[in-house]
Amino acid sequence: MRIGIDVGGTNTDAVLMDGRTVLAGVKRSTTADVTSGIGVAIQALREQSAFDNDDVRAVMIGTTHFVNALVQARDLAPTAVVRLGLPASAALPPLTDWPDSLVTAIDARVYLAHGGHEFDGRPISPLDPDELRAQAADMRAAGVRSVAIASIFSPLNAELEAAAAEILRAELPEHVTFSLSHEIGRLGILERENATVINAALRELGAEVIEGLATTVRGLGITAPIYLSQNDGTLMDEEFVRRYPVATFASGPTNSMRGAAETTGLATCAVVDVGGTTADIGLIEGGFPREAAASVAVAGVRTNFRMPDVISIGIGGGSLVNSETAEVGPESVGFRLTEKALVFGGDVLTATDIAVAGGRAQLGDPARVAHLDPAFVARVLARIDERIAEAIDRMRTSPEPIPVVAVGGGAVLLDHTLPLLGEIIRPENAGVANAIGASISQVGAEIDTVESIVPGSRDTVLAALKERAIAEAVAAGADPATVTILDVDEIPIPYLPGGATRVRIKAVGDLEGVSA
Repeated sequence: MRIGIDVGGTNTDAVLMDGRTVLAGVKRSTTADVTSGIGVAIQALREQSAFDNDDVRAVMIGTTHFVNALVQARDLAPTAVVRLGLPASAALPPLTDWPDSLVTAIDARVYLAHGGHEFDGRPISPLDPDELRAQAADMRAAGVRSVAIASIFSPLNAELEAAAAEILRAELPEHVTFSLSHEIGRLGILERENATVINAALRELGAEVIEGLATTVRGLGITAPIYLSQNDGTLMDEEFVRRYPVATFASGPTNSMRGAAETTGLATCAVVDVGGTTADIGLIEGGFPREAAASVAVAGVRTNFRMPDVISIGIGGGSLVNSETAEVGPESVGFRLTEKALVFGGDVLTATDIAVAGGRAQLGDPARVAHLDPAFVARVLARIDERIAEAIDRMRTSPEPIPVVAVGGGAVLLDHTLPLLGEIIRPENAGVANAIGASISQVGAEIDTVESIVPGSRDTVLAALKERAIAEAVAAGADPATVTILDVDEIPIPYLPGGATRVRIKAVGDLEGVSA
């Protein structure tokens, strides 16, 4: 057995799975401290379907905790960013395009240093250890607790980032953490640097959250390993989360899309995940979310780490409804829905109240919304359907029909059909599809590198990289018998000599001893 949990801004969903069978599924309100809500959800699972603690082989958790901390600019560590590239790149220093509120929240310190490489691997300038030591002295005086290092073209040659980290680590207190850009982002110095700074600012919170989750789960007598789901639908262990909390940012919508594919058996479909605050729309291709090809903005900051291609709009069960314009969201009562909504005795008109008044949902006390004008209710519901349909249409890459699957607790807001798209598929256990998606997550590894591929060498190069990807997946905990190559991308780089090609290979497999 395994337990899958997804912590959203409004609800914490949990499932108890035995193979592909859902033994129990629950939805509980998310708590301000996140971890106690998880404990309540696990206890509710036990009440639905009793299980022995020793029968649980793994606990898989998806959480929006880290991205929410960034968006809300809270719980972020004082962070320094060191860019290796002088004399190049000085005209556009780090954090240039960041919102002022975030720069202040991380108490940012910015340093430019010599180093970096050209696109063809030639060094821009040698590393200057004395320069870095002087910068370390300033960091120490400023109370910096986390450092992000980004070197120009480090995905092609990471040696200077590693060397700079070694020099700085020797000069700074032991508690200071380091994030290196070649481990986090892709080609593109500004976006990769931004992702690394975000990761660095969240390192302390990552450690706190993991400690809290472990304490909660262990306190219930469950000793199984704890894993968190990450942006690409695969798992990471506790140590990985401590080092790379940024990898969890899109785990919520990713889990929902994976759960939708699992519960419907569809390898290709559009998924609408309606929660309490937002509706996330994405496409499933080959059973996994389609990945964003370009940079992705997070909290107003452009990044280029692995993220699913998702559109989020401010429509959810807790969304506020304007009684004059009939517009919905983006403001939401969030996890206070059962306190604030009219049908639950509150005084705030929410989308859930409209769904109950329109006969789409059976929640709370319908008498409390009987006074709403039917014409107004119909207008709001039509607007919700229209905005969701528009978002799905924007995600499509062809005019061909595509199945639409609705999941999430807020899916009751939607009609049975959508304009131009037809009937919506509502799978069994749709309300906890995100937790199902977390529970079926696999272990993965991705190789993202630049190789010289000349005539006659392609098969040999790709075979070696596939073996490397499989080996890394196994090292991360995948069962060797289940590892497969999921995806291979080859992108020629015309401005580099010698047949330079960016190659991305992804391998996935079931967690060893925990077959989904």
